[in-house]
Amino acid sequence: MKCIAFNRRGTLLAAGCNDGSCVIWDFETRGIAKILHDNECSSPITSICWSKYGHRILVSAADKSLILWDVMSGKKITRIVLQQTPLQARLHPGSSTPSLCLACPLSCAPMIVDLNTGNSTLLKVSVSETSNGLIPPSRNKSSDGITSFTPTAACFNKYGTLVYLGNSKGEILVIDYKNGEVRAVVPITGGSVVKNIVFSRNGQYLLTNSNDRVIRIYENLLPLKDEVRTLDELNENCGDVNNSEKLKVIGSKCLILFREFQDAITKVHWKAPCFSGDGEWVVGGSACKGEHKIYIWDRAGHLVKILEGPKEALIDLAWHPVHPFVVSVSLNGFVYIWAKDYTENWSAFAPDFKELEENEEYVEREDEFDLIPDTEKVKAPDVNEDEEVDIISVEKDATFSDSDMSQEELCFLPATPSRDPLEQQDKCAESSSKLLDSNNTGSPSEEAGPNGLMMNHASSLLEDDAGRFKRKRKPSEKVLELQAEKVKKSSKSSKLAKPKNKSLVDQDNGPYKEMNPFETKEYGGFGFGMN
Repeated sequence: MKCIAFNRRGTLLAAGCNDGSCVIWDFETRGIAKILHDNECSSPITSICWSKYGHRILVSAADKSLILWDVMSGKKITRIVLQQTPLQARLHPGSSTPSLCLACPLSCAPMIVDLNTGNSTLLKVSVSETSNGLIPPSRNKSSDGITSFTPTAACFNKYGTLVYLGNSKGEILVIDYKNGEVRAVVPITGGSVVKNIVFSRNGQYLLTNSNDRVIRIYENLLPLKDEVRTLDELNENCGDVNNSEKLKVIGSKCLILFREFQDAITKVHWKAPCFSGDGEWVVGGSACKGEHKIYIWDRAGHLVKILEGPKEALIDLAWHPVHPFVVSVSLNGFVYIWAKDYTENWSAFAPDFKELEENEEYVEREDEFDLIPDTEKVKAPDVNEDEEVDIISVEKDATFSDSDMSQEELCFLPATPSRDPLEQQDKCAESSSKLLDSNNTGSPSEEAGPNGLMMNHASSLLEDDAGRFKRKRKPSEKVLELQAEKVKKSSKSSKLAKPKNKSLVDQDNGPYKEMNPFETKEYGGFGFGMN
């Protein structure tokens, strides 16, 4: 596995794999709920994204393709091939069935891709300092003469009305993607390349991860649902100012630096930083090779915990939307789930139980052991028994305050049995045929019992007169001992009766028949060889 993403409720975990497939895990049972695989794609998955209500999954692959899946049916909706390899792709968060996505290619500016038509629109990544217009991003030529391009990070805001883009100049650009216009610019201290940019779940905070090894948190000053109208008002209030200066003035009223996180001692680079589900915590993985460390800060800037895992590099990280779980992906393709280690507290099972740190002298009440204590007689019921209890309406969850209750959200997937591979089916057929052959011949299943008796334990399938097979139960040790004793008694009695019946046996057609030494008799349903 290469990358992971939770659905909105945290009940399903999707993972993009190295072979181009997408595995969806039921996070409650830790079992595989569905596997999505396209025969046209066998390249590693670079990113994975859920739609708002969990009905769609968008994956980007190293073969320059974007694939949109229908989660319930497991069918591919569309596949689009770009000109560059997309490192990240995000669906539009404002629609239940989104048709737009934001793709961040390896060596190209971020683009808005229409999944229905396949058309793409490049976004501006820089603003001119000398003129009022926009200029293309600066590109550096390497020693071999090939033009290089620094990958650019971008993301939608909460409702998908604006795109926030971090460029190689250390700037955050606020872009209206519908017309491609840059509405605001926020300079980052130090001017380092922005590697990651992500919003918190509630849309109030923006996180950036720069090349200067610092994670910065910005507070969003714009209203969540009227950002475009507010930007228009700010633009009108600025008057006739130079375009670049005007954009920076507007940017100062859009985002304000709230906190910075860094490791002042080791100065490590950060990998896949993100917010917790409620936005109160910030988590980031160490980008050092050979170590799997996860740093957790509170929003006040204090380092709360360092989680140390196996000696495998960390490549992706995700925080559960609701519960305090952190999921990480290692370079070897394993997914690790981090959770709090709870201590057992048995007092929770008894509400009136009290734990004592030291011995205390207990003085019992006068009516403590009465059948009906006086304290219970005086108590009056606090609950109004005549009040009707509402069992129909659903209380709104504060974590999902913007939920549209009319939209059916996909939280779980039905379990569907999968057929065994053909090789495994052939092995099962061979083993069953061998078992039937051994039951018919009896040679491989015969074992020597006590006193040289031959017993057949493996002959569990016996055919009756109607051609059906019946299963016989294996005898216990006591049954075998009792049968052996019966055989001993019968052999002793036959020895004692042998001289008396000798004359009768020698007679022609006598009442006794001579027994074949290899003839078998059935006692209690089991065959014994008479010696």
